[in-house]
Amino acid sequence: MIVLCSQSPTRALLLQKAGIDFVQKPADFDEEQITTTVAKDFVYAASKGKLEAAQRLYGLEVPLLCADTVIAAADGTILRKAKDVNDARAILQKQSGSTIAIISSLHYKSTTHLFTDISATHYRFAPFDEADLEAYLESGLWQGKAGGCMVEGFCKRYIKEVRGLESTAMGLQVEVLKPWLFLNEKSAMKN
Repeated sequence: MIVLCSQSPTRALLLQKAGIDFVQKPADFDEEQITTTVAKDFVYAASKGKLEAAQRLYGLEVPLLCADTVIAAADGTILRKAKDVNDARAILQKQSGSTIAIISSLHYKSTTHLFTDISATHYRFAPFDEADLEAYLESGLWQGKAGGCMVEGFCKRYIKEVRGLESTAMGLQVEVLKPWLFLNEKSAMKN
C-alpha cells in the first residue's frame, strides 16, 4: 500500500491499471515559488516540494508517492496548466505542428527507501484543426492538464511521432516505478 499524494484521476487510473495498491490524498505545494525556467529542474523541484509537504502531513508510516508533470515546447519554454481558456488556446497553439517534451518527475519515499525518477516522452504533432481545437477548449477537458495536453484524448489524433512512454506523458511513469516497488517490497519482507 502506498499514498498517492495527488488529486489527479489520471495518475490514480495509471496505478490501478498497474495493479498497485494505493490511497489517494492531496499534498499541497506552491509551485509559484519555483523560479527556474528549465523544465526538468522545475518538475523535479515541484515533485520534491510535494513530497516534503506530504511527509509533514502524513509521515512515512505508509510510503508516499508524489509526481509532477510539465511540457517543454520546442523552444524550451515551460508550458504549465492553463489559467483560463485563452491561456489554454495559446499554449495548445504553441504545440500545434511542433515537437514537445512531456516531462514527469516522481518521488517515492518510505521509512527506508527513496526513489526519484525524471522521464520524458517526446511528441511531434501535426497542426491542430482549428474547429477541433475550439471544441476541445469548449469541452473543458484541458483543465488541470500540463500544457492543456491530453495525449490519450484530443492530441492523440495529431501524433506523428512519439518517443517514450505514454504513462510518462499522462503524469506517472508506472513502468519505471513498478519494478522498483517490487524490489522495495522484497527488501522490506527480508527485514
